[in-house]
Amino acid sequence: MSKIKTAFFCNNCGYESAKWLGKCPSCEQWNTFTEEVITKDDRLGESGWKKFSDKKEIKTISIHEVISGEEKRIITPDTELNRVLGGGIVCGSLILVAGEPGIGKSTLFLQIGLMLRNVTTLYVSGEESEQQIRMRADRLKIRNSPLMTETDNFFLLTETSTQAIFQEIKKLKPQVVIVDSIQTIQSSYIESAPGTISQIRESAAEFQRFAKETGTPIFLIGHITKDGNIAGPKILEHMVDTVLQFEGDRHHTYRILRTLKNRFGSTSELGIYEMTDEGMQEVNNPSEILITQKDFPLSGSAIAASIEGQRPLLIEVQALVTTAVYGTPQRTVSGFDLRRLQLLLAVLEKRGGFHFGVKDVFLNIAGGLKVEDPSIDLAVLCALLSSFEDKPIEADSCFAGEVGLSGEIRAVNRINQRIGEAEKLGFSKIFVSKYNQKGLKNNAHQIEIVPVGTVEEVYKYLF
Repeated sequence: MSKIKTAFFCNNCGYESAKWLGKCPSCEQWNTFTEEVITKDDRLGESGWKKFSDKKEIKTISIHEVISGEEKRIITPDTELNRVLGGGIVCGSLILVAGEPGIGKSTLFLQIGLMLRNVTTLYVSGEESEQQIRMRADRLKIRNSPLMTETDNFFLLTETSTQAIFQEIKKLKPQVVIVDSIQTIQSSYIESAPGTISQIRESAAEFQRFAKETGTPIFLIGHITKDGNIAGPKILEHMVDTVLQFEGDRHHTYRILRTLKNRFGSTSELGIYEMTDEGMQEVNNPSEILITQKDFPLSGSAIAASIEGQRPLLIEVQALVTTAVYGTPQRTVSGFDLRRLQLLLAVLEKRGGFHFGVKDVFLNIAGGLKVEDPSIDLAVLCALLSSFEDKPIEADSCFAGEVGLSGEIRAVNRINQRIGEAEKLGFSKIFVSKYNQKGLKNNAHQIEIVPVGTVEEVYKYLF
C-alpha cells in the first residue's frame, strides 16, 4: 500500500507548502491555499511518457557541438494562426491556448486539425464524446468542401488518463496532438482530482517531456478564471513554449487570437477571425471592419494608424466628453489604458488650457480591440478635442503619433507602413510627427502628409 501524502497549493501561483498558510509567500495573495493528495501509486511503476520512452544517455556537451539550423515548421492552411505562431507550428513545441467558454477554441482547433491534410493529427478530448465532435465537424463542412479531400489522417481519442493517451500515441505516432482541455487530463502519478494544481502541473510536464523527446507539437487548450487570467498555476505558462489568448465578446462575431508568449516568434502578433455558422473564417483585411461606415460626420471620432506585430491596422477611437453631473468626474475606458487616458487629459489641461477636470470622459476602441501601441495617442487626443468642441473631424483624416508630457508629438516607428495602409483604404490625409520626416520615403505616397509638432498645432489645424 502506498502511503498517503498531502500538500497545500496556492490557487493563484502554484506555490507548494507542507502546511496551510494564510498568505502566499510567492504571490502575496490571501486565503488561496487548498489541500491536495499527491501520493504516487508504486504499483504503476513509471508514469506517463516516462514509461513508454527509451532511456537516453545523459552527458554534457559544448555549445559548439550543437548542430544549429532553422527550426522545422508545419505550415497550416490558416494564415492567421501561422502569423501568430511566427510562421507555422514549430516541431516539438508545446502551445497553450486559453479563452472564455464558448469563445471558439475547440471549434478553431478542430477546424485546423481537419484542414491539415498531409499531417497525421490526434485530437484528444476529455470534455466531449466522439459523436459530439463528429457533429461539430459536419457543421464546419470542411470534409465536404471541394478544396478538401476525405480526411483519413485525423483521429479522435476521448480519454482523460495520460497513461492511456500515451499508449495510443505510441501506436498511432501522430505528427500533431491537440488536447482539449488540460484541466480534464489526469496523471496516474498524482491521486488528486483532475483540474487541481498538482494534476495540471504533472500532466503538462508529461506532455512537455513527450513533445521535446519526439519532436511532436502539442496544443493544450486551457480554461481561464473569472478575472480573465489563465486557469491553473502560473508555472503552466512558464513550462510551455507559446501562450495564445483567444479574446472577443460573444455578442460580436469577431475573435482575436493574441500572442502572450512565444519562444519562436514575436509576442506582439494577433490574428482576427469571424465566427460564422461554418466555423472560424480568417479576416485578411481587419482595418475595413474596424472602421464604422457613417452616413454623416459625428464628433468624438478619430482614426488611428496603429501596428500590431507586423500588421498595420486602422482603428477607430471614439470619445464622449460631457459635463459631470456628480461631484467626481468619471473616467471610463474600453480597450485602452485608463492611466494613459489620465495622462493625456493632464497634458490637455496643462498645455492646452482645456478644463477636462469638470467633465466626464468616456473612451472606446471600436471593434473590441485592446490596443497598447503608443502611436494612437494622437488619435485619442483629437477624439477628445472633437467631442469637447462638438465639432467632427474630417472623415478622410487619420493620425499616427505619440504624445509627450510636454505636449509635443513624438515620432513613431515604421511610419511608411502606417501611411501605406491609410492610403490603401482611401484616406487623403494623415497627421504625423514632424520628427518622423527623416524616415519618410520621398514621393512614395499619394496621400497628403501633415507634419505637426505640438498639441497646439493640431488644435489650430483641426478646429
